[in-house]
Amino acid sequence: MSALTLPLPIQARVEAMAAGFLQAQGMPPADFATPVGEPALVAADAVSWRVFKNPVGLFIGGVAAVILELAEPRVRAGVWDHTTFRTDPVARLRRTGLAAMVTVYAARSRAEAMIAAVGRRHAKITGLADDGRAYAASDPALLDWVQATASYGFAEAYHRFVRPLSAADRDRAWAESAPAARLYGAVGAPRSQVDWAAQLAAMRSALTASPVVAEFLQIMRQAPALPGLARPLQPLLVRAAVDLIPPDVARGLALWREPGLSPAQAALVRAAARAADRLCLRNAPPAQACVRLGLPADWLYR
Repeated sequence: MSALTLPLPIQARVEAMAAGFLQAQGMPPADFATPVGEPALVAADAVSWRVFKNPVGLFIGGVAAVILELAEPRVRAGVWDHTTFRTDPVARLRRTGLAAMVTVYAARSRAEAMIAAVGRRHAKITGLADDGRAYAASDPALLDWVQATASYGFAEAYHRFVRPLSAADRDRAWAESAPAARLYGAVGAPRSQVDWAAQLAAMRSALTASPVVAEFLQIMRQAPALPGLARPLQPLLVRAAVDLIPPDVARGLALWREPGLSPAQAALVRAAARAADRLCLRNAPPAQACVRLGLPADWLYR
């Protein structure tokens, strides 16, 4: 694999759009290039560094993760009642995307500071779910589920639509999420595919259908979540996310009402995801993080 080179004017435009997309309201600008030499929570040769550099995979995996989060009534209430998904979905997505980038690529000290700030906000979020149960966003069991759904969504999207990951690499991706998971308070989050299968089986009876899932998907189809050049693909990427939901969970959530990808559409999504995997944006977090560690900006694309 080699880095994809675009004509200079197009490259500059894409770089500018990518930089703007990661400016999240309510969060300070993130600097991935400093402190020079300081490692991230995981090493640069980690599977996670490859997975998270792909914006198409991140979008698909992020939507799939939220579907699974919204399937758990207490997490659903916390997400839907205490975030701006309904009123300002783009800002919410940018904050989530930036937090993911910081967790993987930022210097360890900066990632730790951001995660601590998230934890302080979570400590204030409590309420009642639609099934009458009380919840707290700092509940370790709920944090474990949120962490697990994110890890599953991102790695599975890369595996399905970018390039297949070996069984060993999939286990590595789970294990690499452990340092951040502990900082978030998700001390029981899965660390392997076997752990994930066990957690999913244990959670299955607790996952319930809700109109919120359909509302979320409709928002994701329509909100200007992607930069302009990629926006025509957005409805297909949402369909791809639906396809990532484990079949038994999808049936329980009545996701048969949501269209998945046709073979031709799946091929188009794979083509876009694989092209994005070769596009090195030098002002984006993966490239900046490489430079911070003394590596070439396009190191992940070689």
